[in-house]
Order: sequence, then structure tokens, then C-alpha cells
Amino acid sequence: MRLKKSLFIPFITITCCSFTSIKPVYKYPYQNPAIPVKQRVADLVSRMTLTEKIRQLDMFEGKTVSDMQGHDASSVSAEKMKQTIGTAGIGSIHDFYPIGADLTNQVQKYAIENTRLGIPVLFIEEGLHGYSGRGSTSFPVPIALSTAWDTVLVHQIGRVIATEMRAHGINMILGPVLCLPRDPRWGRTEETYGEDPYLDALNGVAMVKGLQGKKLSDDDAVLAEPKHFAVHGIPEAGSNIATVNIGEREARSSFLYVFEKAIRQGGAQGMMAAYSEMDGIPCVDNEWLLKDVLRKEWGFKGFVLSDLGAIKMTLNSHHTAANASDALAQTFTAGMDMQFYDFPHDDFITAMKLAIQNKSLSMADLNRAVSDVLRVKFKLGLFDNPYINPSLSAKVFHSQQNQDLALQAAKESICLLKNDQHILPLNSNVHSLAVIGPLAKSTYLGGYSNTDDKAISILDGLKQRAGNSININYEAGYEPDSTASLQADYLKKALELVNHADAAVVVLGEDVKEVGEGKDRSNLDINKLQENLIEAVYKTGKPVTVVLANGRPLCINWVAKNIPSIVEAWFGGEKGGLAVADVLLGAYNPSGKLPITFPRSTGQIPFYYNHKPSSRHIYVDQDSTALFNFGHGLSYTTFSYDDLQISPLKIPVNGTATITVKVKNTGNVEGTEVAQLYIRDVVSSVTTPVQSLKGFSRVNLKPGESGTVTFKLNAAELAVWNRQMKHIVEPGEFKIMVGSASDDIRQNGSIYVVK
Repeated sequence: MRLKKSLFIPFITITCCSFTSIKPVYKYPYQNPAIPVKQRVADLVSRMTLTEKIRQLDMFEGKTVSDMQGHDASSVSAEKMKQTIGTAGIGSIHDFYPIGADLTNQVQKYAIENTRLGIPVLFIEEGLHGYSGRGSTSFPVPIALSTAWDTVLVHQIGRVIATEMRAHGINMILGPVLCLPRDPRWGRTEETYGEDPYLDALNGVAMVKGLQGKKLSDDDAVLAEPKHFAVHGIPEAGSNIATVNIGEREARSSFLYVFEKAIRQGGAQGMMAAYSEMDGIPCVDNEWLLKDVLRKEWGFKGFVLSDLGAIKMTLNSHHTAANASDALAQTFTAGMDMQFYDFPHDDFITAMKLAIQNKSLSMADLNRAVSDVLRVKFKLGLFDNPYINPSLSAKVFHSQQNQDLALQAAKESICLLKNDQHILPLNSNVHSLAVIGPLAKSTYLGGYSNTDDKAISILDGLKQRAGNSININYEAGYEPDSTASLQADYLKKALELVNHADAAVVVLGEDVKEVGEGKDRSNLDINKLQENLIEAVYKTGKPVTVVLANGRPLCINWVAKNIPSIVEAWFGGEKGGLAVADVLLGAYNPSGKLPITFPRSTGQIPFYYNHKPSSRHIYVDQDSTALFNFGHGLSYTTFSYDDLQISPLKIPVNGTATITVKVKNTGNVEGTEVAQLYIRDVVSSVTTPVQSLKGFSRVNLKPGESGTVTFKLNAAELAVWNRQMKHIVEPGEFKIMVGSASDDIRQNGSIYVVK
């Protein structure tokens, strides 16, 4: 439902002949959609002034074109558009969130009709688990989506996000986050797909393809921009934007692997450079990253955006630049394409012109950056069909189908960590239920959501689903900022409620003040008020279930040891409360598997399953194992594995093996198992992980039913970066492990790679 334009057709020649069709005549080649994009870009760049080029590399805030009163723009200002866009144009607008496409159309119309060359604007917004505009469909946070181990689901969610964004005239999303959070003290762990490069890569590719659709110029596609490039997920001390300490081999083997897949297989057309430094070089200045690896090795054809203020950090944090001009010259020479609120717009132009004048930035690198930005604008169809039909939003925005998908995602994202006494699902003997904890009433959607929108809380979800069948009552049990006497009163009321109920559900986890970007933690324990609450409720002797609402793994040793039933719910998006209720009440059999390791203490960090053989977590004061391992997740039924088959047993370095295993539902209810394939390189030229995930498959089985799970293992997935830093498959034995979790291997075998 794109509205075409004739704005780039200065005159039309009409031949009055019945045998001749009307063909537009374009004044300049770049206006002609029949010409290849590469030629259109080159022609346009050749006609631009220095100022016009520099302004294409700059991002502007929504308030520069709108009298914004809140998060979402409800109008645009003609005077502000004139001041901001002028006659030279601009690169992009962010933090705009228009309530309708008529607003982006107005801005676009001004840019096209009033600038010298008619270059359209790129609209960029957030949307990690749902477009961040008001009223959009909100899905579970990415760490929860990864818990589903369902890339088809992730792709479907990407399609919804793209459709809802583009219907508002938004062209590009700042996501997905493809960092590996190997230090979960990092507050942005909730934004990631977990600790494993293989699982992250598959989810990343699925999301990128979902966002970008069949063709970028379609009305249901947006430009995907993986972030943060690169190795941003292991900041020193778990502190956001802190330095990263890593070697090239490890970076390539894990962290860069995920981004490479997003580019080569997903076709991502955007990339965000990270705040952090690697081996003493800020990522925004790292020519090896941005040119050698990203563009030359991987063939990236999109454009690179700075993270917010990351270029300026080379001045005030890294101290690798003397002034703004020096900072900008370094970053654009290294391969940057657009600043993100780094320097005031006039200062940006002045500093860039100085860099060109003193030759610290070459015209070749400036033109490359401008070409990168313009190329994606052409691919998005902004030059040929820049407007969106405002009526499209009503058809696709927060539709019932999208809401149903949000509920499905929330249910698949729930992980049953423990169910020793089979308390769950709550049975017919439970007539009264005590729901305890302030987080039970939380309507938090997760990071990068519109704060005006709300989720269905766990308490409300239980009440809606239970109806009149269970009497559900609530007490907070504690209030974070209350006095000691009030805390005692809250706890007393909660215990009275539990004592008069048949069972209790206690919701623990993280408050919005302690999770998300810039909210890093020095320890991962639940707070003292929550500890006191759950210990007191446990002492009542009533059946207790703990539900976790959090964005990162937590150290819940006492809970894991004493509470028989534990459910990891994460932040489940708008339908999260209903999903939790469906699991607790038995309407849905959980199938989620952890995409990240739960440590026993903060002192164990970094602690991830695919560590090197010499990695040790042996202490005199605690168990050396994880609390809950990567891939762990229970069901209300049980599954057996047998008859592992590997064919062929020997493959060449460019070969493929087929691995099958039979999985049987040995319980009494229907359920979905996520079968997982791991490998171990027995002897290699460089150290390799003790386990590496190389395949997984969801299989739904009725009681007593068996199914065959098939994995295809490509030899390329066995490759290592050898001592000469070459990516090769080395001949030798590889252990094959198939099971229900990284620590629950049911079938073992070997495969041999031969020359």
C-alpha cells in the first residue's frame, strides 16, 4: 500500500500515437528506478555538495521536526522541518515514534520537495521484541524468545515487528542484539539470545530475515541492524560499555561468528558499532572490524551506525582523539557511516569539513560512507515510493493475529526449572491460591518497550484463566522502600493469606530499577526482602511454587534447594501473565530450555557451558557445578532417547553427516521436547570447548508416541581458527552427544573427519 510519487519526474514527454506508451523522462540518472542501484548511488553522490554529503551522515531527534509532548509524536512542525531539513537534507531521524504514517509522509514530502536533490529521510526506531511505538504488539524479551528454541517463532515475530513499524513509516530497526552475555551482571542480558553462538546465530538470522522480509522496499519490511559490533557482551566487571579483553581467535570463534551468520545468511543491511574497545582500539575506530572483517571478508553492503555517543567516547572516555574533528576523521576512515547524537549538528559539519580540509579524512572515505547510507535508502524504495498509505496501520497494527502470536511466544518462552513433588500443574484439590510478591502485579513489558503500554500481570493472568474455579487472593509480602515495622506487617499479612490457602505462588525476580541498559549489578542474588519472604512462606508447610520474573540468570541457591517447583517466566511481553497462568494451571505443558547458564554465585562468573577444557570453577566454599545448566528445562511429561544413528561415520572435510535419534514420550500427557545435539573435538591444533551446540529440534509427542529427530551436521560447523588463524576443518574424531540438556546427554557416538 505504498503511495507512488511523481516528484522526481520534472517533465514528461507524451507522444500522441496509439502505438506509443507514456514513458517518464528523468532529469538525472539517480532518479530512474530502471538503473541499477550502484549506478544511481554513484550519480547522486557526484552531484552532492560537501555539506549535503556530511548531512547524510547525521542523525536527528524526533523533536527537531515535531513539538513532541511525550514518547510518541502526534504532529509535525513546518517551521522545525524547515530549520532541520533545510535545502541540504538530512540522513535520519530517531526517537520520533509517529502515531501514524501521515506524519512520516509529511516529513518525507518536505525533504523531497524542498531539498535541492530530493533525498528522502531514513526513519530509525527501537523494536527488540516489538515496535517501541505506543500500542504495538509486545513480545517476550529476546532472552525469553531464545528459551523457546524455536527459530520459526522468532522469524514470525520479526515479520510482525517489521509490518507494524513500516505501517508507521519507519524504515529501520535498531536490532537484533547479537551479543553473547557471558557476564550476566550486564544489565542488557535480557536483550540477547543467550550465551551460545550457534543458538544466537540461528535466532539472529531468523529475526533479520523476518524483519527484512522478501524485499526491503515492501510495505512489511524494515532494515535490520544487528548490534553491538563487536564482543560487547563481556564488558569488564559486567559494566556496560566497559573495555573488552579478548583475543582474535576467541572473538572469531564465538562472538564474530554470530554477526557473520547475520550478514552472510541473514543478509542484514545495517550494523551498529559498539561503545567498547577491543585490545586497545575503540570499536568505532577499528578498521580491522569495520572494513577488513565486515566488508572485505563478509561482503557487507549495508551501512554502519555508531552506538549513541560512541564516537564522542573516543574523546571523553578512551582518550584516543584530540578533538571532534580528529575523532570523526578516525571513525569515518575506519568504516563508520553515521553518527548517533555524538556531536551537535553544526559542530559535526564544521568538524567534518576541517577533517576533509586537513586531509585527516579522505574524500574517498567520505564518499564511501555517503554511498553506504544512500544505498540502503534506494534499496528501501524511498526514492521511488517514499510514502506509506496511512490506512495500512489499521489493518496490521496490534491485530488479533499478532496478539495470539504474542501469547504463543510467551508460553513457549517459559522454562520449568524444577518440579520435584509434581506440585505443578496445580490440581483440582487447589480451591484457594495465595499469590505473593509485588512482582506478581508487575505490568513491565521488558526493556525497549513503550512505557505507556502494559503487560497482563501474573496475578491478573491467573484470575482471568482460573475464573470461578479457584479463589485467588494477593498480598505483597514486602515493599521495597518501607520501614522495618511496615515490612513486618506486610509479611504477616502474606503469611496469614498463605496459611488459609491450599497453595502459594510466590513471584520473585528483578524490579525494573535493577534490570536493563545501564542497570548492571555487582551480584546476582535476589534481594534480602525476597529471601525473607520465600523462606517464611516455605515454613508454612503449604505447597509453594516460585515464579521468576527477571531479565538475567539469578543466584537462587536457597530457592533451588528448598522450593519444589520453580518456573522461569522472564519478562513475557503483553500476554506474559496469561502464559504463566496457562502453565501453572496445566492448560499448557512447558517446553522452554535455558539459553544461558544459571551460576550458583556471582563469584563463578564467567560461567558458561561451552568453556575450554582448562576452565575451572573449583572453590573451597561452594559446589563447582552450575545451578541450572544451559539447555535445561523440564516438562509435565518425560522423554526417553534411544537408537542413535550416524551416517556416514566418516566424512570428508567438506562433507555432511546425518544423525538420527528416537525420542519417546514416556509420560501421561502430550508434550514438546527440544532434542539437542552437541559435539566435542577430541584433539585439535588449538583449544576448543568441552561441548558445542550444533543442532536442536522441537518434537511434539502424545503419551507413548515416538518420533525420529534428524540432525544434519555440516563439516563446516566443525571448523576451527587454527594456529595460523585460518578457518579450516581438521581431520580427526568428534564426539557426538544428543540429549535433553548440555548436562543431560542421553546418547553418545563419534564421527570422523578424514582427508
